[in-house]
Amino acid sequence: MICVWEASETPAGTAMRQTIDRSPNGARVANDTSKGVVDSAAAPPYSLSDAHPEGGSSHFQALQPVPPAPNRGRIMAAVYFDPEFTDDERRRRLYSGDIIILSATPASKALVAFAREMLDTAFEGRDPRTIHEHRSAEDVAAILAKLKPAFIHHPKCKELIPQIMRETGVDLERLYFDVPRMRSAYPSHFLSSGIAYAFHPHRDTWYSAPMCQINWWLPIYQLDANNAMGFYPEYFEEPVKNNSEIYNYYEWNTKNRASAAQHVKSDTREQPKPQEELQGKSLRYLPPAGAIILFSGAQLHETVPNTTNLARYSIDFRTVHYDDVVGHRGAVNVDSRSTGTTMRDYICAADGKMLPEEVIRLYDDGTELGDKILRFDARLAGAAN
Repeated sequence: MICVWEASETPAGTAMRQTIDRSPNGARVANDTSKGVVDSAAAPPYSLSDAHPEGGSSHFQALQPVPPAPNRGRIMAAVYFDPEFTDDERRRRLYSGDIIILSATPASKALVAFAREMLDTAFEGRDPRTIHEHRSAEDVAAILAKLKPAFIHHPKCKELIPQIMRETGVDLERLYFDVPRMRSAYPSHFLSSGIAYAFHPHRDTWYSAPMCQINWWLPIYQLDANNAMGFYPEYFEEPVKNNSEIYNYYEWNTKNRASAAQHVKSDTREQPKPQEELQGKSLRYLPPAGAIILFSGAQLHETVPNTTNLARYSIDFRTVHYDDVVGHRGAVNVDSRSTGTTMRDYICAADGKMLPEEVIRLYDDGTELGDKILRFDARLAGAAN
């Protein structure tokens, strides 16, 4: 069954609130468009997709029915579009499992334009979205091995990200961000490992991210529901059986990160993954190029297997707020057991300085000792994953 909700000229602050009731009777999703809110209340559970074409209306489409899970509890998850929140309130909502989508800003548009320029140059004028029709997987992996680190460490990116923060109401003096990654997702038969790794369902906190991390995700080109990022918000407050205890951030930096480009046909690097079958389909939100999806690093999300004939390119970076870092505020840790911390990767949006060492020590667990690479720095300039 397919259900479609449409709202033309979606007003700022509109929210789609989804209630997922994992009772023996199954989940229920309903639509209440009064006062600009889509709320949950009736009908079977669905995997929702928001196709929001540039200059067009918002569409919420239920792609697949989700079978009921008898032992799952009832949660509330909201998706907000351009809400008029303070930054403090926005972070609080994200830490509670909500997702926020922001319209493109001048700086986010500039970042996307810069990424497109680098892609066009790297692929010598061919459309990056169809490069798999013209070059081998090995050739593309070799190109990405140079392109992605160049983008990650380009000074223009470090100029534009603080501008995005300023445009979205963040205090630059208290906001710390890490370097932006350019991601690529090719048709599944072409390249989905190593430098273009297609991420299985995971939480960033399984990869040593702090519970106060917020992810900022921007598509470089228009998205498709079958070639996007997927979310499992019903698992935000529910543990997922996983093997995150195998992951130590410093060990990954030291032994595995730099070898990403060598994994073309398969990826043998051991990574945290669910150790149980997930119930239901992921939710896919499809904002236009340059728009921003904000979500907690504790959200369970994935790279949707690309069944289209176009490659998908996106940008993401992560932020922490100084007050939350010091106050140990953030999402609840329901199942993450990774060791080490990414805290040394964040730099201040105002002056580019790292978090103070005494603050980082609040998150140290003893695994930082010894000859290890503790942060994503110049020694990993040739790495992108």
